[in-house]
Amino acid sequence: MSLRLFLDKARQAGLLHTVAEEVDPHLEMARIISRLEGPPLLFERAAGYDLPVVASVCGARENLALDLGVGAGQLLFVLAEALANPSAPPLLRDGPCQEVVDEQVNLRRLPILAHLPHDGGSYITAGMAVTKDAEGRRNASFHRLLLMDESKLVARIVEGRGTDLLLRESDGEVEIAICIGNSIPVLIAAATSPPAGVDELGIANALHPTPLVKCVTVDLEIPADTEIVLEGRITQATAPEGPFLDLTGTMD
Repeated sequence: MSLRLFLDKARQAGLLHTVAEEVDPHLEMARIISRLEGPPLLFERAAGYDLPVVASVCGARENLALDLGVGAGQLLFVLAEALANPSAPPLLRDGPCQEVVDEQVNLRRLPILAHLPHDGGSYITAGMAVTKDAEGRRNASFHRLLLMDESKLVARIVEGRGTDLLLRESDGEVEIAICIGNSIPVLIAAATSPPAGVDELGIANALHPTPLVKCVTVDLEIPADTEIVLEGRITQATAPEGPFLDLTGTMD
């Protein structure tokens, strides 16, 4: 179930809120998202950009239930079943995410939102990061990503978790793929914390078939129907990051 198919289902169910007029990703979009918290939002025209913006995909249990085809009261049981029984995703030769490959990297072409006036800058907040350890075990996770320039993002990597441990074990750079515009099963699975060695994309595949494809420039596999893929490397360099509003409602 791709993001596009979910939006079609949400539109048919009367859940999708479409904003047809031009909206600025700098502060204005976030204000609308906050005011309309819950329903999925489609901003058809991002001021200064060629791409639309989708938000609040997981903003309400009804969204998840609609996509997975279950009642809202069954979500916990469906997720528990997928966590207990992950299923290895199939690997395809190609997929929709690679219909267009742009080798000229310019992150400023993406309508990355600035949420609050005191934020450190524009942030990608729902970009799923895929990495692998030395044994080839895949990990999918979320890190808030601050835009620095045309080819660099700064990630807030929490100490003691998978990506941090991977960096500590590495003497150099770590390959990464950042997937933007994911299906709800992928978003749910990447937000879980399964035992070490359990593939989050296997959890997504247990929720709904989630075929993968090989990346173009790095040795990683990603959901075939992801909308945008940023292939790159995590370096050992550090940089100032934040402030940004945490889930607790405080700036950090």
